[in-house]
Amino acid sequence: MEELLLMEVQEKAGKTVQNTSREMSVIRTGKASPALLDNIRVECWGDTLPIRQVAGISAPEPRLIVVQPWDQSTAGAIAKAIESSDLGLRASVDGPVIRIPVPKLSEERRKDLTRLVRKLAEEGRTALRNIRRDANDQLKKACKASEITEDLEKKTQDLVQKAVDEASSEIDTLLKAKEKEILEV
Repeated sequence: MEELLLMEVQEKAGKTVQNTSREMSVIRTGKASPALLDNIRVECWGDTLPIRQVAGISAPEPRLIVVQPWDQSTAGAIAKAIESSDLGLRASVDGPVIRIPVPKLSEERRKDLTRLVRKLAEEGRTALRNIRRDANDQLKKACKASEITEDLEKKTQDLVQKAVDEASSEIDTLLKAKEKEILEV
């Protein structure tokens, strides 16, 4: 039971770190990155689709994103979706491609993004604490029901704590890297 619980904690902690990393990757840092457009959905063909399903995205230059629609008739809808997103980017249809210049960030915007990244990291840490609490509750119930010994409960709690600490340090590493990227001029 304790091995299964520990594997479950490690799996959930890993998913939490991945989710936090994915959320941080879509935050604009002043550098062009195809990941910036991951959350954009485009209305076309009577449906709302992720932008990656209707176009290819690349960043050929540090300050430019290029979107190549699979179907040229969707270019207008793609440009509209990009401009109406909360990224603050302007898209221009240029023949078969859509060009999106990525402007430099102001100092105020950098500070706002740093606060947002810290908030995302704290949400990830909170999720990890919840995972730890749930695992420890399961261990206490098992101990009260005499399914495991107190020594095994304590040992497993220590292993759960170690797994959560490792995941938390990964989130801290992600946070430091993203803050450095945002504050880089």
